[in-house]
Amino acid sequence: MTPSSPNNRPLYNSRIINTYIKLIRSRYSYINIGELLSYAGMEPYQVEDEGHWFTQEHINLFHERLKQLSGNKEIAREAGRYAASPDALGIMRPYLLGLVGPARAYEIVGKIASNFTRSSRYESSLPAPNKVEITVTPNEGVNEELFQCENRAGYMEAIAMMFGYNPPTIEHPECIFRGGNVCRYIVSWEESRAIYWKRMGTIAALLLFPLLIGGVFLDPHLSFTTLLPVSLSAILFLNLYAANIERIELRAAIDKLLDQINLNYNNILTLNEVGQALSKRIDKNDILVEVVQILENRLDYDRGMVFLADKDEQKTRLIYQAGFGYTYDQFTMLKTTEFHLDNPESKGAFVVSFREQRPVMIGDVEDIKWSLSPHSLEFVKRIGAKSFICCPIVYEGESLGILVVDNVKKKRLLSQSDVNLLMGMTPGIGISIHNARLIEDAISQFKSVIQVLAASIETRDPLTAGHSEKVAEYVVGICEEMGMSEDYTEMLQIAALLHDYGKIGIDDNILKKPGRLTPEETIIIRTHSDKTKNILERMDFKGIYREIPEITRSHHENLDGSGYPRGLKEEEIPLGAKIISVADFFEAITSKRHYREPMLLKDAFELLFDKVGSSFDSRVVEALASYYKKRGK
Repeated sequence: MTPSSPNNRPLYNSRIINTYIKLIRSRYSYINIGELLSYAGMEPYQVEDEGHWFTQEHINLFHERLKQLSGNKEIAREAGRYAASPDALGIMRPYLLGLVGPARAYEIVGKIASNFTRSSRYESSLPAPNKVEITVTPNEGVNEELFQCENRAGYMEAIAMMFGYNPPTIEHPECIFRGGNVCRYIVSWEESRAIYWKRMGTIAALLLFPLLIGGVFLDPHLSFTTLLPVSLSAILFLNLYAANIERIELRAAIDKLLDQINLNYNNILTLNEVGQALSKRIDKNDILVEVVQILENRLDYDRGMVFLADKDEQKTRLIYQAGFGYTYDQFTMLKTTEFHLDNPESKGAFVVSFREQRPVMIGDVEDIKWSLSPHSLEFVKRIGAKSFICCPIVYEGESLGILVVDNVKKKRLLSQSDVNLLMGMTPGIGISIHNARLIEDAISQFKSVIQVLAASIETRDPLTAGHSEKVAEYVVGICEEMGMSEDYTEMLQIAALLHDYGKIGIDDNILKKPGRLTPEETIIIRTHSDKTKNILERMDFKGIYREIPEITRSHHENLDGSGYPRGLKEEEIPLGAKIISVADFFEAITSKRHYREPMLLKDAFELLFDKVGSSFDSRVVEALASYYKKRGK
């Protein structure tokens, strides 16, 4: 676009954008204002500078991105209502102070509009005391957009309400965006009952006053004994009636305000609870379970679910992860449900929310059926969705998944406040999932390194290849049978993979010798236990994993003290070493070696049980036997 283009002329004062920013902070706190302004080519200092003017192009980009981020197609009209709302009064505040009614407020709009916009001219007239006609004519060369017409209508709606009147009726018989030369608005409003009866009291006083004056001259006695009491009683009655109606209206307004305050307070508690709960979780599955439990227990939704993108770099699928409120058949269907993200033509709400990183609220599924693929249409039908809200789960500009809620039993309609609450939750969910995945990746890399280390020993001798993996498998089975914790089992699995790592320092002539070892060679081979400990101590193990070097060192110790390298007995031997000892021995005697054939399973278990009490712990041997039986071997 060239600099001379009309859309690059400064047309809109920064105070208009400032009002939008106030609305965002008040009702859409989840929106990143910096990112929004950057998209529109605006700087924060420009918005704060009341002397700065933005172009039509700036305004168009700002609205386009705000509509995406908020998920509210009528955000411009809402901003108009907010600009003249009691809690903002907007850019008109200095001019509205002291005005006594909406008629004067509407009249003055056209006179001060040039202070805020150079795109069009405003003219107003008052065809009736409760009606105003406003005509907006674009200046030559200016191309406004439809959302600006909607913004004006929202502003006009709010002016009457600011003075305590009921929502006005707005007719729009002529519109630029329907082929008209101007935008013409006819705004009419009805007084509240309290204002009406106050006026009646004033009119009654004005009418009765001359009657009383005239009565004084004609018949003073009648005037003071009859007319005066009756007049005062009528005026008092009207004023009391007006005051009573005003109290009723005020009480209703206060009740509505208190309901909103309670809702906001509950939302704050919910967001705080979500933050605290998620901060204690580092496992992705635990995080998702916590999220759906909070949605079910704290929020007023019948159902909810979370989909996450696959971990591929391209992110081609949305996959169901967790949910609540669905039937058994629906849960079964959800567990196999995926939505493809690699179709650029897809217009489904889930994909749009994920791709455009904005909330989507569907009031009636019937309205969007035309945009759904056969797969999505079948999903909606089987899930029984009628209306729903879908919010993106985003971390630092990267879409991770979506959060979806709906009501199928409750009559409560979903609203923008629900969107705001859920969008307040999803950033915390995004951070937690991101961190959990970092931990998963770190653990995966760590395990890969461990497996490479274990394989580096076994590659020296193809005959013993896979020994450490089989020992680790038996160790996990024993731990499960003995009811060990998940953390301890995982630690011991790693210890099992590395239990013979010290053999890297043993000469091949001894390690691969086909016959029995000499006493000197036996002494050398037994040094692998200490070598293993010395090597593993150099690894920066944390927490429970610090036990690994000592456990691996002790896996050849026997209960009767006949083992090596230190001749430990009974409780001196770590439990983990006792478990690896049994798994290691069983795997060795049931596999082929250079100097013998594998032992039959029946004989192997007999030998194991014969060594209970002298070499092995009975609980561990029994756990291995139970595990092996369950395997069906």
